[in-house]
Amino acid sequence: MLKIGNKASVFGGTMIIAGTAIGAGMLALPTISAGMWLWWSLGLLFVTWILMLFSSQAILEVNLKYEPGASFHTIVKDNLGKFWNLVNGLSVAFVLYILLYAYVSGGGSMVVHTTSSIFGYEPPKFISGLLFVLLLTACVWWSTYVVDRISAVLIGGMVLTFVFAMSGMIGEIRLPLLLDSSNDSGGYGIFVFVALSTYLTSFCFHASVPSLVKYFGKDLKSINKCLVYGTFIALVSYIVWIIACDGNILRDDFKEVIANGGNVSNLISVASSGLNGVFLIRMLESFAFLAVATSFLGAGLGLFDYMADLCGFDDSRLGRTKTMLVTFLPPIIAGMIYPDGFLLAIGWAGLAATIWSVIIPALLLKASRARDSKQERVLPGGSFSIYFLLFFGIVVGMCHILFVFELLPMYK
Repeated sequence: MLKIGNKASVFGGTMIIAGTAIGAGMLALPTISAGMWLWWSLGLLFVTWILMLFSSQAILEVNLKYEPGASFHTIVKDNLGKFWNLVNGLSVAFVLYILLYAYVSGGGSMVVHTTSSIFGYEPPKFISGLLFVLLLTACVWWSTYVVDRISAVLIGGMVLTFVFAMSGMIGEIRLPLLLDSSNDSGGYGIFVFVALSTYLTSFCFHASVPSLVKYFGKDLKSINKCLVYGTFIALVSYIVWIIACDGNILRDDFKEVIANGGNVSNLISVASSGLNGVFLIRMLESFAFLAVATSFLGAGLGLFDYMADLCGFDDSRLGRTKTMLVTFLPPIIAGMIYPDGFLLAIGWAGLAATIWSVIIPALLLKASRARDSKQERVLPGGSFSIYFLLFFGIVVGMCHILFVFELLPMYK
């Protein structure tokens, strides 16, 4: 957290929220949006942003009733009991495991793509994914400090490469592609249901709310500003990314990307094919690689600490080695067996994230207000907002099941 003297700054809190939300998950947005295209995509982005902001404000409202430092798990257990605390814990673990698998898939594909484009040699996906994972896993195993320092460098590089890549792609936009004016087949709206869970994943940062309360204390206004500003930065970044891709990639060209499981390197290859200049292409490739690496470190460290606490492993080298194996071996094995599952993995993560980032916050707030009807309100809209969040969470879950078994073939 950035601080001015002894006071936490809104800028620092905003960067924590934006940095947690923005990552490799955004790489899946143009692909999962290909069916509904531009206007539906922007509309769904805005709705998802509002609802995920509301759910974070629900957590904040409940969290402010506790002393700073109270964890999300403590709050859930106290208000909803052991059962929902168990459901919450399993959901968080599942999300982190499935995201690690997605990043193994995405990172391996980017190693293959980068090596092939620069050196003209295409290494096996198995070796590429393994090298990508082992290097970053070693950082997590060594210490949290190493992850902190490396993440700062990677995030800085990701911001710079994103700015350069987007400036190039925005400059190359072709309006007929962006507006899809040559396609008269229609049928855009149905794909909103396909994209819901993936969009939700891109706005997941809710575990950071108790951390902000710990740093700011019970400074409601400052924390709420961090939530609004941080999520708005994520929203703008996603809008720019989707516009840049839709303006440079034919709608039909996404079929190849989807046929390969949303493979990140396929998306980057298609997106960069229309760019002029090697520099812009390298910036786009670097951005994708850094986004996957940064997200892997963040999710990996979170799951590493979670599993160490759950399994009772100490912080010695032997203890950290045990934690490393429990944390990283399952996604590594899955990534080696099925290397092209990036898109589906992000979607399944969204399904589980719906539980702890939408449904549980709504239930938390309902229970908390039932205990104390006069508690200070953060989430606007009264009971309507609570029940609407619950409704939204149920819809996302149903839509994801529909996506997997019914709508995914419509892309192909």
